Amino acid sequence: MTAALHDDPPPSGEWTTDDLDALPDDGRRRELLDGVLLVSPSPTAAHQTIAGRLMVALEEECPDEYQVTQGVEVRINRTRSFIPDVMVITTPAAQRRPARYEAHEVVLAVEIVSPSTRSIDRVLKPALYAQAGIPHYWRIETGPDGLTVHTHTIDPVNEVYTETGRWTKFVDTGEPFPVNLSVARLTPRYL
Repeated sequence: MTAALHDDPPPSGEWTTDDLDALPDDGRRRELLDGVLLVSPSPTAAHQTIAGRLMVALEEECPDEYQVTQGVEVRINRTRSFIPDVMVITTPAAQRRPARYEAHEVVLAVEIVSPSTRSIDRVLKPALYAQAGIPHYWRIETGPDGLTVHTHTIDPVNEVYTETGRWTKFVDTGEPFPVNLSVARLTPRYL
């Protein structure tokens, strides 16, 4: 997935979530970073397979107070808006059936790293998700030896994530709820 800056200037000089709402629903993945519009191409088949399998696996273990979804916008503020690959949200938020969530409704944000989004998924998004108060962040890396799932939890005082695990065989964590899943289950047949 390659992130690229959008060429069209926004009506007001910087992009806002109001400008996002005015854009056509054409299937493009649009995110905002401090008023800059980022437009990404469609994800790869491997990326989508990992996201789909993770969503199903998390949903099977998810307690009633949470719901699992993927590819839905999270509005952090008027000039920041991101679309995590998979996320866990509160059930009251899900019951509203929104087109987007607020950061306080998100319990876990997951990003699947693509070659063109390494810096964004490893550095930028976790920093901004932590600043927004999202309690948990997972990053999934693909490599020649398969997948690695990096799990993080927030230090709310310093607004940063601390790593709680690097999982290559099984993800076995109690956060945001007890999860025990095989990494092989998430891995596409053709990675």
